[in-house]
Amino acid sequence: MHETKNYCVKDIDLANQGEMNIEYAEKQMKTLMKVRERFSKEKPLKGIRVGMALHITKESAALVRTFKAGGADVAICSCNPLSTQDDVAAALAKQGFRVYGYKGETTNDYYKFIKKVIEFKPNITIDDGCDLVSEIHKNHKDLIPNIIGGCEETTTGVIRLRAMEKDNALKYPIIAVNDNKTKHLIDNYYGTGQSTIDGILRASNLLIAGNTVVVAGYGDCGKGVALRAKGLGAKVIVTEVDPFRAMQAAFDGHKVIQMNEAAKLGDIFVTVTGDINVITLDHMKLMKDGAIVANSGHFDVEIDLKSLKKVAKSRRIRPSLEEYILDGKRIYVAAEGRLVNLAAAEGHPSTVMSLSFCGQSLAVEYLIKNKGKLEKKVITLPKEIDEIISWLQLEAMNIKIDKLTEEQKKYLESWEEGT
Repeated sequence: MHETKNYCVKDIDLANQGEMNIEYAEKQMKTLMKVRERFSKEKPLKGIRVGMALHITKESAALVRTFKAGGADVAICSCNPLSTQDDVAAALAKQGFRVYGYKGETTNDYYKFIKKVIEFKPNITIDDGCDLVSEIHKNHKDLIPNIIGGCEETTTGVIRLRAMEKDNALKYPIIAVNDNKTKHLIDNYYGTGQSTIDGILRASNLLIAGNTVVVAGYGDCGKGVALRAKGLGAKVIVTEVDPFRAMQAAFDGHKVIQMNEAAKLGDIFVTVTGDINVITLDHMKLMKDGAIVANSGHFDVEIDLKSLKKVAKSRRIRPSLEEYILDGKRIYVAAEGRLVNLAAAEGHPSTVMSLSFCGQSLAVEYLIKNKGKLEKKVITLPKEIDEIISWLQLEAMNIKIDKLTEEQKKYLESWEEGT
């Protein structure tokens, strides 16, 4: 471990490889580079301290560098014990950023690193899962008067924040970047779909075609996972608790049944619900010999591994795959039940994260421009900002679209013309 006052990383000598990976990612993040170009000229974040709890990946590094270009001082820690890319963390440290994280960090180090970001006394918080915001609200309330606002990246974090708002516990405004169309309809759908399959393949090298994939949860993430699994030739089963989403899954051609039944049929199980104990020990007892269980929700609570570990012997048979012997059967758990797409693979493709991090960048700018004017609630960015991100991506893809004529605009704004 290499540690100084300003960083704690696994191996600082990995920096050169990390710098190349960041450079490679930024070549695919054309929308974020457009925002960085403007930030470099206008310096809208000048004098602002941005504290971040995000997955320390090459894409997050591109966001950190964009904030710096806008004039901000930045500190970042990991938001998951297994998601840090150690070469990227080393590169950020060598470039002079405050960075705290390593792949496989202990629970003690995880919270130690969050506290390092808190000691930085940020004016803006950026979270993926709400742990940074939660820690500030519970144990560091003295910082809140100097915090302009925050941003939340993921569905799980937004759920926690809305619970805080409901309990009147939220003490500064938070922008739910996850609610941007350019985030949850792209990142959650296309990004989670591809990267989850990528993680399962790297963990297991299993053939997807011909196997039955059980997807627990049919939100934007579940839809993406089901689509990619089906595209690779899998038979897809969906389990749900929401009647509308269950109906959508059925209309999309998937078999929709209860988990008790699905447990007997699946070869690969993926949880993407954001809730606890979606796959229980009783479910795992019903599974086939050789079933693979993976999670792509933010926290490692969707698979009841605590109960499994009490009754089953285990051994690690591949870097991201553990074998459990349960009632004489082998159950394989990918990535310790943590985010399989980041723990066993590299997370979402850079182009996808470019859109999400445009949302983060413009959300931070919006918070600064509206300092003191926003309610202490969970906020959605104005539609116009979401559309700016879409335009930037279309430009990057060299796609031109039609525009409404004045006649068409007038027609759409009128209620008088009919049949």
